[in-house]
Amino acid sequence: MNDSLAELTVSPARRVFGVGVLAGLGVLLLRMALAGAGGSWLDAMVLVMGLASLAAAWAMYRATRHGLRLTGDGLFDADGTCLARADDILSVDRGTFAFKPSNGFLLRTATKQPRLWKPGLYWRMGRRIGVGGITRAAEAKLMADIIAVRLAERQAEQSAG
Repeated sequence: MNDSLAELTVSPARRVFGVGVLAGLGVLLLRMALAGAGGSWLDAMVLVMGLASLAAAWAMYRATRHGLRLTGDGLFDADGTCLARADDILSVDRGTFAFKPSNGFLLRTATKQPRLWKPGLYWRMGRRIGVGGITRAAEAKLMADIIAVRLAERQAEQSAG
């Protein structure tokens, strides 16, 4: 089953804004570090934070070129990386107090997976996958609802059979 049930992409405006904010923070931190006295360990720490912010902006720029695709087989990155197999997903959480990215949702899986992170798009740690960030809220809600319906159908089949 390779047909897409839902796709989650990042709009160009959100992408420019998210990357711009991180890059702007990096530039400001670098300026602060270079304008300081130069001898303090705090100046070195601010310099490192500025470089880390610029690296995060670059990582977000590269990560948000493509989106995610939900198929009957599971949730996949556009480059083909499987985030979660459909039969491995246990629950989906879109609640206010869920530890999830903004405009997104949280998946819990049965098996532990290696860590994976694409800033602004998703993260995966152990049995949890956080999807969202600078993605469109409506697309993420649709994807989470489709997953929830498929989980309910699977549970109904297991209890009936």
